[in-house]
Amino acid sequence: MSRSVLDTPVSYASAPSAASRLTRVLAHPATALVGILLVSLNMRAAVSAVSPLLGDVSGHYGLSATAGGLLTTIPVLMMGSVAPLAARLNRKAGPERVVALALLTLVAGIVLRVLPGTWALFAGSTVLGAAIALLNVTMPGLVKRDFPERAAAMTGVYTTSMIVGATLAAALSVPLEHAFGGWAGSMASWSVLAAFAFLAWLPQLGATGHPRTATAGGSAAATAKVPGLWRHPLAWQLAVFMGIQSLLSYTLIAWLPTILTTQGMDRGTAGAVFAVSSLVQIPAAFLVPLTAGRTNNQRALVALMVGSMATGVAGLLVAPTAAAWLWAILIGIAQGGGFGLAMAMIVLRSGSAQVAAQLSGMSQLVGYFIAAVGPVGFGALHQTTGGWVLPLGMLLGCCAIGLTAGLGAGRKLVLSA
Repeated sequence: MSRSVLDTPVSYASAPSAASRLTRVLAHPATALVGILLVSLNMRAAVSAVSPLLGDVSGHYGLSATAGGLLTTIPVLMMGSVAPLAARLNRKAGPERVVALALLTLVAGIVLRVLPGTWALFAGSTVLGAAIALLNVTMPGLVKRDFPERAAAMTGVYTTSMIVGATLAAALSVPLEHAFGGWAGSMASWSVLAAFAFLAWLPQLGATGHPRTATAGGSAAATAKVPGLWRHPLAWQLAVFMGIQSLLSYTLIAWLPTILTTQGMDRGTAGAVFAVSSLVQIPAAFLVPLTAGRTNNQRALVALMVGSMATGVAGLLVAPTAAAWLWAILIGIAQGGGFGLAMAMIVLRSGSAQVAAQLSGMSQLVGYFIAAVGPVGFGALHQTTGGWVLPLGMLLGCCAIGLTAGLGAGRKLVLSA
């Protein structure tokens, strides 16, 4: 009989027997880790590759600024709206098959996006956003199931790989445009990385007979829907914390260079400051989840990440160019570390792989809809007021909401089915 979702302080994983350790080693060769890394490289690359080329794409099709902005907003909206479907697919088909399906869908979306016509441009963005949503929801459950003793560390590994993929895509898009003779070739080239990840993942499909998948998708207990999840305060705290972190991150990715240039900084320097902010996300995305897994609760890390973001935003408000490098570093640490912490807490608050998948689905449904409001709302406030005081003040208010939700989500509690 299914139990209601319970809050009970428990250890995150019991020590496996020698036989189960051997089974896990046999069921998870080195190709499994390589597959996870290659999959996670693709989880943001196709979206990040658009931003540096947005002017060329908009000019080619005669898109307005609003329509051009949709090319980056649509995938974020799809990440939220497809999340519940991803959780159901995981229960029915198992995570290995869902990852394979997502990678094939991602290849199709990337290719569709560069076919002639604006319909293909937006349809491809929709398809690849749906594919990324499947991966977003599946990975936390997969990590929880396959690496129960190192779940937080592995969360750090794959979130770091995600950020590396996004950073490489943003950095290489223009050089690839020159190499392939246009923006379409540059954007299409990322389908090769997705196809390669699919090939690297194929060995995992052959492991469906192993005990690890029997416990993940074969039994009625494992495939049952977690009762009361949408009514549980802890689930909502996790969802809001993830949403606020994503809102802050996407908003500052979109607007940080503009804020600096309108305050008198030249474009080259503003681009360098933005690059530094992006680069410091990488170590933070690895180290913060790793630290989270070594503590009983993550409240101190929540306060540290939100405080870093709030300090950086406040700095942009009072002295945007005087210490721009410092503000950018603090914001970058909060972006990478905050996202990694949100993903790690989903895993650590889950009593099983199935709970992790469903909690991930809920968190990303709520979180990405919250995140999608950020860049648009920030821009609207700037356009209305003609300055940055009110938009940046809005971000500071979001920091306060994120801190409140994060302190609740960071408690030593576990959701169980």
